[in-house]
Amino acid sequence: MVKEGFEEYLKGKKVEPCQIDAMVSSVKDFEIYINSFDHGIDDCEMDLMNDFLAQLIEKGENSPDNLVAVARYCAFCDRPDLFIHLATILNSYDILPLMERRTGELTGESRKEAVFFGFDRPPLGTPPEEYPHLTYRIIERMENELTPDQCRSVLTWNYHEIPKESFSGKKARFEEAASLDEFLVKEHQELVKELKDCLRTGRVWFEQEVTKEFVDHVVSDQRVQTGIRQGDRIICEKVPFDPKRFYTEKNPQLRRYYYCHCPLVRSSIKKGVPKISSSFCYCSAGFTKLPWDVIFDEPVEVDVLKSVLAGDDRCVFSIKIPEGKMK
Repeated sequence: MVKEGFEEYLKGKKVEPCQIDAMVSSVKDFEIYINSFDHGIDDCEMDLMNDFLAQLIEKGENSPDNLVAVARYCAFCDRPDLFIHLATILNSYDILPLMERRTGELTGESRKEAVFFGFDRPPLGTPPEEYPHLTYRIIERMENELTPDQCRSVLTWNYHEIPKESFSGKKARFEEAASLDEFLVKEHQELVKELKDCLRTGRVWFEQEVTKEFVDHVVSDQRVQTGIRQGDRIICEKVPFDPKRFYTEKNPQLRRYYYCHCPLVRSSIKKGVPKISSSFCYCSAGFTKLPWDVIFDEPVEVDVLKSVLAGDDRCVFSIKIPEGKMK
């Protein structure tokens, strides 16, 4: 049965009353399924979660609302691993269709068809491990059909459709700061404060389980997530996607796998196949540059300096400070 307190949890998250009943119903179906295998939410394994998702797909019940309900239940029940898995599936589902649309907008319908014709998007709920072969075929076609500049323009975009308003606070703090360097130092301090609070409370930070090693890494290097200025560039290093495993793993290949954020490619790092072009990492560059587009009031240039898809041990980006925007 659904754990006591879930409805109150949803109310605390400002979920509309009309949605709460539907969410509870979705969670009941989930609990009934895993209970039939003598498991509850506390000991539900990832394979069992994927089996449940496969059943939803088969029954045509794999709606975003159903997955969101189960994801929230996992968060409520202190199963961050399952929550992150579901959040990853939900957050990545629209990326390839949006990429197809942008390809058409930038290069024309014929080029778009040449790149994406014949590819069907896997149904919502498909595990990320099923995506890399499709991603490989798309980026291979893209590199064959488009120029390098066109590929880069297509890939470097806000495919998570994060509203620019999300960064209005950063923009205001930048405008109040005496210099860009001061702004970066203060942003780093605030990040450290937030991560320490996550560590203390056990709260997931975006899609990351926060560990002491993770916090110590961020404390020791401002480049991680925040960035430092080098001349007219801001150098920024991504945080690991799976800090809990990344900081204890010794195998270099598995460390790259635990570091990678992209669900469309990351399992290929673990398996060694397919060998996806590292140019796909300009999609991650588009995500990294977005706050700076807002802060500087114009699209900024970004370069991928290192990426785990290319065999590096981390992902590092260089954001060019627009002329006249240095403080």
